[in-house]
Amino acid sequence: MAILGANRGDCDVETSGKGVNVGTRNAWLGRTCFALGLLAAVGAGAAARADEALDKAAADPNGWAMAGHGYDNSRFSPLTQINTQNVGHLRLAYSFQLASLRSNESSPIVIGDTMYVSTSWGPKFVYALNAATGERKWTYEPDIPDDVLQYACCDVDSRGVTYADGKIFVGRLDGKLAAVDAATGKELWVADVVDYKQGSVITSPPLVVKNLVITGFGGGEYGARGSLQAYDIKTGKLVWRTWTVPGPEEPNNDTWKGDSWQHGGGVPWLVGSYDPKTNTVFWGTSNPAPWNSAVRSTGNGDYGKLTNLYTSSTIAFDADTGKIKWWVQSTPEDAWDYDGVNELVLADLPVGGATTPVYMKADRNGFFYVVNRDTGKIVSAEKYVPTTWATHIDIATGKPAEVADQRPGPGHPVKGVCPNLIGGKNWQPMAYNPQTRLVYIPSNNVCMDWSVSDVTYHRGVFYLGGEFPPHPGPGGYLGQLVAWDPITNKQVWGVKSDLPFNGGVLTTAGGLTFWGDLHGFFHAYDAKTGAELWKMQLGSGIGAGPISYSVGGKQYVAVVVGRTVSLPAFLGDIGKAMVAATPEGGALFVFTAD
Repeated sequence: MAILGANRGDCDVETSGKGVNVGTRNAWLGRTCFALGLLAAVGAGAAARADEALDKAAADPNGWAMAGHGYDNSRFSPLTQINTQNVGHLRLAYSFQLASLRSNESSPIVIGDTMYVSTSWGPKFVYALNAATGERKWTYEPDIPDDVLQYACCDVDSRGVTYADGKIFVGRLDGKLAAVDAATGKELWVADVVDYKQGSVITSPPLVVKNLVITGFGGGEYGARGSLQAYDIKTGKLVWRTWTVPGPEEPNNDTWKGDSWQHGGGVPWLVGSYDPKTNTVFWGTSNPAPWNSAVRSTGNGDYGKLTNLYTSSTIAFDADTGKIKWWVQSTPEDAWDYDGVNELVLADLPVGGATTPVYMKADRNGFFYVVNRDTGKIVSAEKYVPTTWATHIDIATGKPAEVADQRPGPGHPVKGVCPNLIGGKNWQPMAYNPQTRLVYIPSNNVCMDWSVSDVTYHRGVFYLGGEFPPHPGPGGYLGQLVAWDPITNKQVWGVKSDLPFNGGVLTTAGGLTFWGDLHGFFHAYDAKTGAELWKMQLGSGIGAGPISYSVGGKQYVAVVVGRTVSLPAFLGDIGKAMVAATPEGGALFVFTAD
């Protein structure tokens, strides 16, 4: 059984994972793939790369070129004009109404002096704004079907857009990927990624690598079969597709019971990261479907090889071909809806006296993973929130040491499982500050009971088979901004909240960490100590990750507000409190300091 795995696959274009145990290789295929890859690299080098404009934008310290700031998803801004000494004088520079209520979760991007921000409901709109004044330059309004809500598991959100090659790329709730002219907003091409009526919507921005626009989609709760797909940046034509749930005749299909793989979930619906040194794309995958694990595995902890690859995992893909290089499955035979989709933050950390390239992941299963991103070897995996379903992770094999009475199955309901299905951390992005060497995690402290039920697949409706009454976690709080040391694996400071599902994080070279909460307050903290230095009420709950940028020599901090609606329905009385905290909203706020 491989919880950790490495690839030995062939070199076809439409791919799936060819995983085997670490260290195993097929020499002939390896030489063939290397030769073909080398030819492809030489060919690519002969022509200008389409993402050169993105590379230039990412190198500009004044901008915010991607959803997570750069390919590393660090959400760290090197700007220092706004700092611990003057953040108390932060004032509103401008606000912009998004004309769309409910679950506004976009992190804007800033290229030069232009900000691009998407709204909820499709997105209903994408705006290009003067980043210094808020003056609108253009509006893109795609034609989104009226029925998308019923196919969007957890709300009608859009988490942002992507820039490259003079274009803005937009993933949509109707399962399409669109390219629009960054200067005019004119639609240039539209690609059909997935049929949204199977329960698959696109809510997160794609990743551009070289001449490819790479995207996943949602649908784990609807029994969609996951895949990651790459499109030509000029034409929108499909270049490669990698199935994240292997089918017959594909390696690791035998980790599935019978034909359950057909509706096995494992969708890569959040954001990806990229390491240009190794030409590797990193992406997390969702829970398997259905939630009742007896349909796809043994339904108990004795799962053997029926681990349901590559669900609840982190996968390393070759960026050019989509081939799976290796994977780390954090929750084998997942029975708790512990999606493995959370973003991978790339950094170089001291490990055993040597600087080591790693990815960091605050997994929903309650463990914070530090993994060598060159090899897939786990460096550490420690609990960062109250966690009861497993005592620890065996870092040699990746296998969790489960607590038997915490795994639900047929005839075996369980109580007091922590964390809840919303995870120790949900989609809201964390941030890493290379100066403090701390990760700032918007964590949750909610637990649950769980019992399974019979379930039958029907296209376009929930495919679950589980009941999951929630209840508060220990300690008298439901959420916490955690400053976590990924080297010592300890919490340095924390800010507790009476609600879960609070906003994403920004950290800066000015010694600051910004965070919004579900009560609608936007906070600035000392990144070293956690002392609150400033806050302002913005009128609606905040889920989006803030950003910072500079135009005309002046630094700004921006955040989108507009609380969630659908997700609280999963959380009983806790969800009612979440909804009651603020009204729905939809606005962009931009701040500066004199």
